Amino acid sequence: MGKHTRTAEHPVAELFLERWSPRAYTGEEISETALLTILEAARWAPSAYNLQPWRFIYARKGTPHWERLLAVLNPFNQSWASSASALIVVVSAETGTPPGKDQPVPNATHSFDTGAAWGFLALQASLEGWQAHGMAGIDHEKARIDLGIPAGYKVEAAVAIGKPGDKSTLPEGLRAREGYSPRQPLASIVAEGRFDF
Repeated sequence: MGKHTRTAEHPVAELFLERWSPRAYTGEEISETALLTILEAARWAPSAYNLQPWRFIYARKGTPHWERLLAVLNPFNQSWASSASALIVVVSAETGTPPGKDQPVPNATHSFDTGAAWGFLALQASLEGWQAHGMAGIDHEKARIDLGIPAGYKVEAAVAIGKPGDKSTLPEGLRAREGYSPRQPLASIVAEGRFDF
């Protein structure tokens, strides 16, 4: 994939424009050190009361856990994510113990905070020469059972990580979608003072 052609409406760091979500991957091996560096970035995301509700279950291609994580994706996502270098299932803790409390309480922002951690992960992957693609298309109940996720944790999504590959390896219908996607104009998602869209 060549240089991006995205244009920001206001000045932002180039890394935001260079990050994208490929489906064609080379399948090359990612070292555990490289993957843990990407996950380390997620660890530093902000969260309410610093509860850090995110949890990441990972498998690298070619390891004993790979097929188990691949199997929790829906068939469409399996069809292209099988060429990724790593898969991650993202989970969030629905409760936490805030400062001054001695018992866990419901955490209303667990999904929001875990989304921030996913964003940090995706940006770090891009900085390291990899790219991450988040997926909603997973079998949540299979993930819960097969990955041993206990009650009190929400299965949020899955992530494929790899080096972008040749889009000709994708089914024809996906080839046209493989590239840097546009964004809505800022005015369509930002309003001052009240919901006015």
